[in-house]
Amino acid sequence: MPPRRTFGTTWWGRAWVEALEQRASVDPNRLPRGRTYARKGTVSELAVGPGELTARVRGSRPEPYRVTIRMREFTPEQWSRLLDVVGRRLGHTAALLDGELPEELAAQAREAGADLLPGPGDLRPRCSCPDSANPCKHVAAVYYLVADEVDADPFVLFKLRGRPRDEVLTTLRSLRTPDRPKRTRVRDPGLTPKRAYSRRVTAVPALPPVPDVAGPPAVLDLDPPASTGWTSESLVGLAADAAAWARDLLVSGGAAAELTFEEDLARRAAARPAVERPRLAAETGLSVADLTAWAQAWAEAGRGGLAALRDTWSPGPGPLAEARACLADSGAADTTATWRNRITQGSLQLRYGRDHRWYRFVRAGSAWRLDGPPSAQPLDVAYPPE
Repeated sequence: MPPRRTFGTTWWGRAWVEALEQRASVDPNRLPRGRTYARKGTVSELAVGPGELTARVRGSRPEPYRVTIRMREFTPEQWSRLLDVVGRRLGHTAALLDGELPEELAAQAREAGADLLPGPGDLRPRCSCPDSANPCKHVAAVYYLVADEVDADPFVLFKLRGRPRDEVLTTLRSLRTPDRPKRTRVRDPGLTPKRAYSRRVTAVPALPPVPDVAGPPAVLDLDPPASTGWTSESLVGLAADAAAWARDLLVSGGAAAELTFEEDLARRAAARPAVERPRLAAETGLSVADLTAWAQAWAEAGRGGLAALRDTWSPGPGPLAEARACLADSGAADTTATWRNRITQGSLQLRYGRDHRWYRFVRAGSAWRLDGPPSAQPLDVAYPPE
């Protein structure tokens, strides 16, 4: 049997995969399907452009699906920090030209707030398939194959942040040109209280549109004192969560503020990397398995998904009869069992929520795992599209 296909043969290719699985807040339950698709050779026409990836992925239909993945581009300030890190040592530029990415350079760039690898909210995918999950297996397959591109040329990471190889090298050469004028930072003097209160009151300007994702938090220059028990990483995590929540409040008009403790815990767990869940579970007295199930349900369907996971209730007979008929039409030999709002057939279970929507659950060991978004029609979740 041939060895299983792996992704990332260089340390920087493996770093892409590690960031994808642990730091980029990509649903870990969706990634295994993408790995399988990538290993099957379903991805073709993979192309890397400034801030964008495009590819075609074969699925269950004759026409391959179109996948586009946008990666957050660096701001001019972030590019200035990154190029300053690269330009400090001639060896960094030489290594890049030789097709290598020094590990020290990558670490220094991240510390400077210009992380070349994807973090939370950096990846924004779109696929032409009918699956509404994020990411779908077609997008996840492309995520893994990017590691091959990064292996071959570490400048791909720069390109995904907005600037191709030639532009980066041209800028580095200009920074090393002697007698170039030094850049001076203009300090904003701000306003004194007297000047601020003496200004004429004007109309409030129109608010800009709500961004698709919350922006990254500011980089802390110093760690907090050890006696506080806090670290820069934990404070940045809280700031990122607060920014994401603030964005949700703007979009929902305040509805997100009405979350219960359990809902907010599930939301936070879903937004953070899986490696942080043991600590969060210990702080809240919940088992890691339960918190993982909560986070997965929230990521799939929000508060409705969490309620379907945790609650049982007794609806009227009409919806249950319709769902039983859908399962009976499959011709499966498994018997169908009904208990309160749950209908089970083998390893599949449909749950009817108080929001009058159906949720699909699949057996995962001794537990049940929410598998996909809900629908008002039981047929949609009994036989979801590929």
